[in-house]
Amino acid sequence: MTKINFVDHSGETRTVDVENGATVMEAAIRNAVPGIEAECGGACACATCHVYIDDAWTEKVGKPTPMEEDMLDFGYDVRPNSRLSCQIKVSDELEGLVVTVPERQA
Repeated sequence: MTKINFVDHSGETRTVDVENGATVMEAAIRNAVPGIEAECGGACACATCHVYIDDAWTEKVGKPTPMEEDMLDFGYDVRPNSRLSCQIKVSDELEGLVVTVPERQA
């Protein structure tokens, strides 16, 4: 299990255990993390699982694919560290990952 830290827009942190191979979005949904709507169920067809990757983690998480970048165009308050949580696979390398959920989704 890998620990992922979800920070809401007010700064409150919720740490959840996630099975490797799951996505950050799946972890959020299974643990009822507020602010992650995931309307498309993880198909990279919306931007309602948008998160901000903490600066310390951007290199390990990697950059969005062109398809993900297209979907991020529909996100709310998109920033250089924005990602769709449905596109981030959990692995041991992401132990302690910190993601912040925007104030609202698109």
